[in-house]
Amino acid sequence: MALADLVAPWLGLLTPETAHDVAIAALRYGLTGGNKVVDDPRLTVMGFGKTLRHPIGLAAGFDKNAVALAGLAGLGFGFIEAGTVTRRPQPGNPKPRLFRLAADRALINRMGFNNHGIEAFAAGLRRADRTVVPVGANLGLNKEGADPLTDYPLLVRAVADCADYIVINVSSPNTPGLRDLQAVDRLDAILAAIARDAGPHPALFVKLAPDLDEAALPDLVSLAIARGLAGLIISNTTLARPENLSHAARGEAGGLSGAPLFARSTRMLARVRLLAGDRLTLIGVGGVFTPEQAFTKLRAGADLVQVYSSFVYDGPAVIGRIVAGLGRLLDQYGCAGLAEVIGRDADRLAELEP
Repeated sequence: MALADLVAPWLGLLTPETAHDVAIAALRYGLTGGNKVVDDPRLTVMGFGKTLRHPIGLAAGFDKNAVALAGLAGLGFGFIEAGTVTRRPQPGNPKPRLFRLAADRALINRMGFNNHGIEAFAAGLRRADRTVVPVGANLGLNKEGADPLTDYPLLVRAVADCADYIVINVSSPNTPGLRDLQAVDRLDAILAAIARDAGPHPALFVKLAPDLDEAALPDLVSLAIARGLAGLIISNTTLARPENLSHAARGEAGGLSGAPLFARSTRMLARVRLLAGDRLTLIGVGGVFTPEQAFTKLRAGADLVQVYSSFVYDGPAVIGRIVAGLGRLLDQYGCAGLAEVIGRDADRLAELEP
């Protein structure tokens, strides 16, 4: 068992944000050790122009400032997404702003893009050894004084030479007005500004909210294809509150992630896959705790899968557990590799109850 797995249960005794800060510090200073993840050639996938050892990555929000990438790379992720970062440093929303709903295997956050700004973030990316694990940069807007048509191209330029892929975040619920940028005309203007002003850059993704009106999906998918996006990430946190949430913090404002998001995000993922076919790379995220749930994301149409809440609750052991389980599920389904799985049940999973 890795040192990080021994420490993870003790972090649960701390307040959520304190535990997060301790984990980042431990990873940053090499105090967590490594984490053994068995290589299975059947799980090898292409992503961001590179060969990934497996499709399980870390979602944005954990290493907001790109300071712990070396430590995270040693835990066995297939890829890592850092951020969200904004043009200027900002403290985020008042505390408390992160809540564990342990009985529901969920988190609620209203962090508000607390980060050290793009210059410090890019410096962190440049220190990372991206030959070990590919790294993505998730880009957002400041709460005050932001200009999307200026800021997003500037942010893309700042990380173009030090990231393997870039994510335009227009779906966090914790920055006022940000989700309005998912409207087709506004998103089109942002993508046009990036194409005009950002210069050459790696693969570009847009991260969408699970609360979008499904009627908007065909136009958004068409826009992504027309603008030459590499793909979409589905999905961000939700403002919805399922009736069966039991924890006392269920009424806290912010985005809900974890187990309660699984069905909603998977349904949206499957619908986007049916619309996009093989023209976009889709990254599925939302409520993945088990190999079976990761496999379901792949069956729904994900080319790659990200985890976050399960990493917070279960520690680094969740990576190896999911990866090993995917190999067993390939055996169970009689599949030689992941290519035979991706999207195979999108039509059925598109009808999941959210």
